[in-house]
Amino acid sequence: MKATIWHNPACGTSRKTLAILEETPGVEVEVVEYLETPYTADKLRQLFADAGLTAREALRLRGTDAEERGLTNAGEDAIIAAMVTNPAYVNRPFVETDKGVRYCRPQDVVREIL
Repeated sequence: MKATIWHNPACGTSRKTLAILEETPGVEVEVVEYLETPYTADKLRQLFADAGLTAREALRLRGTDAEERGLTNAGEDAIIAAMVTNPAYVNRPFVETDKGVRYCRPQDVVREIL
């Protein structure tokens, strides 16, 4: 099974989720460090839809200026555009496998799609 994780190595939950993936037999892990390889708008829309989230629900407030920029009251398209420009606005980590997409907070949520 292939698993793709959108990863931030500075995030403890992201590191723990990656460790679960790497320790699971039969899982081939692709790591996308999204701060270096930003999301596309289409990919964000697909991840959010498959995870059952809105862009607003996936918006990271902690450690960002998203609230000050008015993103908490913005529409989906504006939030996604901001996320494409500044991927730090996306909460993490997201993992995608053939079984679906999960926003893995807490990290054990990843087991649902393995």
